[in-house]
Amino acid sequence: MRRAVIAGTGSALPKRCVTNAELAETVETSDEWIVERTGIRQRYVAGEGETTGTLAADAARAALEAAGVAAADVGLIVLATATPDQTFPSTATKVQAMLGIDDCVAFDVQAVCSGFLYALTVADGMMRSGTADVALVIGSETFSRILDWEDRGTCVLFGDGAGAVVLRAEDGPTDPTVARGILATKLHADGRHNELLYVDGGPSTTGTVGKLRMKGREVFRHAVVNLATVLGETMAAAGLDPADIDWLIPHQANARILEATAKKLGLSPERVVVTVDRHANTSAASVPLALDEAVRDGRVRPGQLLVLEAMGGGFTWGAAAVRL
Repeated sequence: MRRAVIAGTGSALPKRCVTNAELAETVETSDEWIVERTGIRQRYVAGEGETTGTLAADAARAALEAAGVAAADVGLIVLATATPDQTFPSTATKVQAMLGIDDCVAFDVQAVCSGFLYALTVADGMMRSGTADVALVIGSETFSRILDWEDRGTCVLFGDGAGAVVLRAEDGPTDPTVARGILATKLHADGRHNELLYVDGGPSTTGTVGKLRMKGREVFRHAVVNLATVLGETMAAAGLDPADIDWLIPHQANARILEATAKKLGLSPERVVVTVDRHANTSAASVPLALDEAVRDGRVRPGQLLVLEAMGGGFTWGAAAVRL
């Protein structure tokens, strides 16, 4: 069976790290308040010359190097972001140019925090159909540029960054207990909840970029239920059991959501990769950022079964079962 296999991972963060203490100097908050409610202790904020595109390109270069793949071999770039460099063209085409790739399929996917799962699913489907043998899937965001820095309920939650994976099409066994690559994905969306997490602007409505708005308590409630449900759906589609999971790599929105989701699934906290304390919520970048960190520090190893999952504005949510 032809599957998309993760051949390499990479990530990139802006130079500037902003601690809770630094935020408390300009926002009515405190380190204790933020940590107690979110688990976040710091985040990275893009500065001059750092954009969604530049961070994405840096993450892509790291992933290509890890995979031992030349940029010229890439036939597909799918970039997930809700904070593109420009309204158009796509940030994926900018990354393509930065990598020196003359011709390949390149486009953006917008599903906010679930964007990387959507992009991974799209790339997987295109690779199975033969569109490309090598692909870059990237999640990259500069949410600091759409935050209301006077709203302590939202500005403390988000950070900037990028994560990327190189996918290589390979033929392998059909048995999901030994097969490598993307074994199954499940995606959902429910646009009825727009008012719970959104940006109050856009080219077609206000002609402005707008600022992020969120009703945190309601989002929390939906997240725990939706993430637990989609994980079960994905494992069933892969023909595997939740007990088979080596690592859960979730969207890094809030430490309390991660704990509640793991508890609902009966998963040990030790099997959950957590980076929210250092990166905050980097939206579409959070899952590949966490994956890259866990690969590079040796926790995640070849042959292990991973479940990636996320939920974001829309609402959108999804999960993927992947064996390295």
